[in-house]
Amino acid sequence: MHRLPRRSVSAILRHGGARHRTTAAPISCASTHLCSVGETDAKVKWHSALASGKFNPCKPTAQFASKNGLCFGNRFESTAAASDASAEPPAERFEYQAEVNRLMDLIVNSLYSNKEVFLRELISNASDALDKLRFLSVTEPDLLKGGGDLDIRIQTDKDNGIIHIIDSGIGMTRQELVDCLGTIAQSGTAKFSKLLKDSKDAGGDNNLIGQFGVGFYSAFLVADRVVVSTKSPKSDKQYVWQGEANASSYTIQEETDPEKLIPRGTRLSLYLKRDDKGFAVPERIQKLVKNYSQFVSFPIYTWQEKGYTKEVEVDEDPAESKKDGENEKTEVQKKKTKTVVEKYWDWELANETQPIWLRNPKEVTTEDYNEFYKKTFNEYLDPLASSHFTTEGEVEFRSILYVPAVAPRGKDDIVNSKTKNISLYVKRVFISDDFDGELFPRYLSFVKGVVDSNDLPLNVSREILQESRIVRIMRKRLVRKAFDMILGISMSEDRADYEKFFENFGKHLKLGCIEDRENHKRIAPLLRFFSSQSEDVMISLDEYLENMKPEQKGIYYIASDSVESASNTPFLEKLLEKNLEVLYLVDPIDEVAIQNLESYKDKKFLDISKEDLDLGDKNEEKEKEIKQEYGQTCDWIKKRLGDKVASVQISNRLSSSPCVLVSGKFGWSANMERLMKAQTVGDTSSLEFMRGRRVFEINPEHPIIQNLNAASKINPDDEDAIRAIDLLYDTALVSSGFTPENPAQLGGKIYEMMGLALSGKWSTPVAEVQQPGPQHHNPETLEAEVQHPGTPHHNTKILEAEVVEPVEAGTQK
Repeated sequence: MHRLPRRSVSAILRHGGARHRTTAAPISCASTHLCSVGETDAKVKWHSALASGKFNPCKPTAQFASKNGLCFGNRFESTAAASDASAEPPAERFEYQAEVNRLMDLIVNSLYSNKEVFLRELISNASDALDKLRFLSVTEPDLLKGGGDLDIRIQTDKDNGIIHIIDSGIGMTRQELVDCLGTIAQSGTAKFSKLLKDSKDAGGDNNLIGQFGVGFYSAFLVADRVVVSTKSPKSDKQYVWQGEANASSYTIQEETDPEKLIPRGTRLSLYLKRDDKGFAVPERIQKLVKNYSQFVSFPIYTWQEKGYTKEVEVDEDPAESKKDGENEKTEVQKKKTKTVVEKYWDWELANETQPIWLRNPKEVTTEDYNEFYKKTFNEYLDPLASSHFTTEGEVEFRSILYVPAVAPRGKDDIVNSKTKNISLYVKRVFISDDFDGELFPRYLSFVKGVVDSNDLPLNVSREILQESRIVRIMRKRLVRKAFDMILGISMSEDRADYEKFFENFGKHLKLGCIEDRENHKRIAPLLRFFSSQSEDVMISLDEYLENMKPEQKGIYYIASDSVESASNTPFLEKLLEKNLEVLYLVDPIDEVAIQNLESYKDKKFLDISKEDLDLGDKNEEKEKEIKQEYGQTCDWIKKRLGDKVASVQISNRLSSSPCVLVSGKFGWSANMERLMKAQTVGDTSSLEFMRGRRVFEINPEHPIIQNLNAASKINPDDEDAIRAIDLLYDTALVSSGFTPENPAQLGGKIYEMMGLALSGKWSTPVAEVQQPGPQHHNPETLEAEVQHPGTPHHNTKILEAEVVEPVEAGTQK
């Protein structure tokens, strides 16, 4: 192996950097090629790690050893990293570019879903300008001189389609116009807020609203042209900014018209589009202010048409004047007048309702809460309860919640989650009331209230509440406060208060048992049901537990369509004898709600209409004897009924009824089967599957069952006994709450049994009234004798009977 001398390697490292990409590792020869000194480079293949340099392989240099006119071509290998020549080239930095027209189009047409929010955004900007002035005036009182009161005024020109929004806030200098209005998405308010936070003299939270820097451009939702005339107390000049909706540039000039000069603040003029001139109607502006900005901390005045009544003289009719002239000598006539309405224009305060949730709850009276509730939610009745609270910590917000006095009617019912009962505000500016379960679950949609926070995660348009951890925390706390408020009503000394509440909103709470498993412990104590011991007044589950027997294992219930039908069901017989209380679930949603609860305070809910009911009084020896006695009868009945029932068993729940049909443990009850059949969009294919097994239970102490027991042993094929089994099953279907498959056939069986039972009970049989001889009485004669015994009949009637009535076979002639 040939090695380069140390001296040659050093020379390469010193001088070959520019010509050859050198390495610092030892270089060895992996393979050799022989060539003549005079041969060119093209005839020799070189493999070298010295990548970029060009070598003459046969040129005698210090880097290569040559001998006898021959040179040795070597393949060089390297394992070291490249030097500075192999470093990455420097990266160039570029700024993002934006097409202004396209960006403005996105802001105007894609950012906001509702055009009317433009007024909310512009009023919020005006409020921020007033807030900035108020903050700065603490250290610079001269800023407030000569500018008038801190307020916002909105004036409209309906005929020309112009809206003017004037505030007496901080105004803007020429440079601020360029920075704030000329730079999209640069928020002057956000910049001011940052300065306040950085300042040691900020002294607490501010109420500034803006944060994104695009609210001003919402003006182009409805306006073709926007003119901003502004005067800052820090500048001696007033400037006018003008921009158009489809333009990529704007103009700024100094205001020179003395009539348009303002002492301080900003006047924003919107020249509305042709299709949006309806926004210039004063009444609509008033409505929008009340909807979106009625709780802004500064007064908002709108220019409204008003009127007052006065009496004016009326010109008399000439004919009447002539007639009156005749009587002029007798009495002096009074001049005729009429009442007219004199119209005039004046400023009207639009946001007179104050945000009472910002006040200390100890300072707010019940009358204040009720008045705020009626004005905010357009109600005429006082609420049943209210809750005013402030949440601090990870999430800070203030809220007032109300429970209405009556349930909503019409579209705002239990199945509508978008009831618009919760109004969300951010820094007192209305954001939305259109939520789909973000702040309140559907079953609490009847709760009305206001939620105000300073740090909610909103999108840029401030219309959508983004799903986040903060929202989930807010929802949890609002739901907890709502339950505390409802619990307070239930603990009221006046029981009628909660009865009224449950009558209106009980279904909502039961829906919560189905939809909100996490809050079962809060919902269950608020439920109320009728029971076998309280058929007139609903009781709570806690009251039921107080009345439970020591040996009772669970909470018994029966589902039916009314209290009357539940109280007469055969399932209750044994429980009533034992004085065990049973809940009556008479509301269609009750059974599903209870099944979702499963238990209450470690006591399971037990349906007394299902199989394997344990009443805690089992006597195994007695049960064994009864099964031996009636085992054959059960098999006989099961053989007759076939697949209609899963089995026939001895009942432990009957005392006066001969039999009952109970549902399987995991199938639908009779009440649930009835409800599912009545569903408009129900799936009939699942009825057979969910109906499950039915168990036919017989009462061995009933005379009918005892007779059938004897028949099964003596003559199991007797037709009367078989018909009795069929009729027992059909009757058990009805008495147990099921619907018979063939009502007409059941009616025929009942009529047949009635005919057998009533045969000859009130009427005398024909054979008993016959006399020896050929004479026979017809049914009319017999009926007359039965109705009027001892009354003589005319012979003609008898003779007619002899001729008409045929002689029965086997009688004497």
